[in-house]
Amino acid sequence: MHVRSRRRLQDTLTAIRRGRPVHACAHALHPNAERSLRLRMRLAQVYPPELLAETLRVAERCSFSLDELRYEYPEELVPAGETPASHLRRLVESGIRWRFGHAVESASPSPHPFPSKGEGESAGTPADSAPADPAPPHVRRLIEHELALIAELGYEPYFLTVHDIVRFARDRGILCQGRGSAANSAVCYCLGITEVDPARMSMLFERFISRERNEPPDIDVDFEHQRREEVIQHIYAKYGRDRAALTATVITYRAKSAVRDVAKALGLEAAQIDRLTRSLAWWDGHRALPERLREAGFDPASPVIGHLVALVGALIGFPRHLSQHTGGFVIARDRLSRLVPIENAAMPERSVIQWDKDDLDALGLLKVDVLALGMLSAIRRALDLVSGHRGVPFALADVPAEDPGVYAMVSRADTVGVFQIESRAQMSMLPRLRPACFFDLVIEVAIVRPGPIQGGMVHPYLRRRQGLEPVTYPSDAVRAVLDRTLGVPIFQEQVMALAVVAAGFTPGEADRLRRAMAAWRRKGGLEPFERRLKEGMRARGYGEAFADQIYRQILGFGEYGFPSRIRRASRCSSTSRRGSSATSRRPSARRCSTANRWASTRRRSSCRTRSATASRYGRSTWPRAAGTARSSPLLQDPRCGWGYGW
Repeated sequence: MHVRSRRRLQDTLTAIRRGRPVHACAHALHPNAERSLRLRMRLAQVYPPELLAETLRVAERCSFSLDELRYEYPEELVPAGETPASHLRRLVESGIRWRFGHAVESASPSPHPFPSKGEGESAGTPADSAPADPAPPHVRRLIEHELALIAELGYEPYFLTVHDIVRFARDRGILCQGRGSAANSAVCYCLGITEVDPARMSMLFERFISRERNEPPDIDVDFEHQRREEVIQHIYAKYGRDRAALTATVITYRAKSAVRDVAKALGLEAAQIDRLTRSLAWWDGHRALPERLREAGFDPASPVIGHLVALVGALIGFPRHLSQHTGGFVIARDRLSRLVPIENAAMPERSVIQWDKDDLDALGLLKVDVLALGMLSAIRRALDLVSGHRGVPFALADVPAEDPGVYAMVSRADTVGVFQIESRAQMSMLPRLRPACFFDLVIEVAIVRPGPIQGGMVHPYLRRRQGLEPVTYPSDAVRAVLDRTLGVPIFQEQVMALAVVAAGFTPGEADRLRRAMAAWRRKGGLEPFERRLKEGMRARGYGEAFADQIYRQILGFGEYGFPSRIRRASRCSSTSRRGSSATSRRPSARRCSTANRWASTRRRSSCRTRSATASRYGRSTWPRAAGTARSSPLLQDPRCGWGYGW
């Protein structure tokens, strides 16, 4: 305890930890409140002055700081005789020839274009068969800018590490693609990490890496959800459990969990606790608790309920337990235990660090997110089914970039089972927006979000798209930013670019504006940006109405449920388009793969329930689930073993 008044909270946490009411904890509780930090005035009344002076001298000798910890990237990925910068440059140049040297679709072809370990560069696209510089001029400028900034900040080993993981997956035939802010990187596109083509999409690399932010890059990679374990075990096998571990995440108390734990510690009955928690919504904070208590039939004036309200208010936001991150890996050059404490995970042969994932940025630790995406598994199964049905291999590279039949199907809202565009809201928007190209699909994914809706961007965009409202721009600089979205800022990157071209922000300042946009509902902090934004626009000749409109739209971006920025929308749209193409061209294979994915997931989730029921009542009493009888379907997925035919 840092103050004596928190003794009651200390006793409550002890009871929660032991899983029993406070009155039953007995000697497990502190006998008094003396275990608390005291003022120096009170310490002087207890201890002689010479002892207090000695503590100050000891404190002065303790000069250690967490800033002294220096993370070092793995070094075995760089071949002998090369530096990380030269090796990254060679891989990027090979990727440029692969991406832009042929008229292929921007999706990653198979096999992976980069040479395996021990092979020469000839394993990729031959240099003598490609033009001297197949990359478009603006893409080449982007790549050179990114490589220069990566070299300045020393992040080459990070890109090499992620590239090595992606290459392993592609060599094994595991579908994968990067997401997160890395989609703003032309280097990541050339390395095969992301699928957002810089020749077709506008990029803002400072959203990914900037000098001002001074944080390590963060690349998330999605893999087939049923084969992600192969990638995880590859990382452990390559680096060892002493050098690689999963990231932890701290789970904090929210209203419902705090009420439930505190109510148990105060001795309320199970029926009362259930009635109380059912009255709470996930958005309720501790201020709404007295009203919810009255609605549930409790008296907020009673002593026990008064203690409950006070303790819940103190617990909300307090760490509840340490959990395992969904797939974040920390990889070090030397023993990881020299940097951070580690422990064994619940699953065998896995290690977890004991720090929260958000603490890694403060120390600059490398983190690679190895995530699972079920839609990639469904697409893989669809490709396998089509290949088996046609008798010839069919890969992602064979999916055309722009297929009118796909967009016709999407415009009819025939998108059940298609990633990101199968919700009711998306299916309602699709016939009105009628996507006709890939960027239209990007806008569709991004516009059906709380941010654009709260910012008043949806209806202006639809009216302009339908020709019911003129498209105007206050300047050519603003036109260059908003031309593709008809003058309406739909993506956070556009807001950041507007801050740069219309208000004079630097790219790093624009990224800080983006961070403030995401957190202003919880923490505030947009006021300095509002003043700077409006003053900068007025100084450059923009009217007050335009500045107010942009700021209102910035406030709307704070309402995002999850980040639907252009990079995320592009990544989702790429997966959506591939799933839609499979549905349009091979509907049986697409539906079969989706049903098999659902069936296998449901079978795994219900396996424990079935086993428990069978052991209690006997296996003969467990009925066969409807639709699970094995048959001779038109198309069947051999991995799942469940057949469906249409």
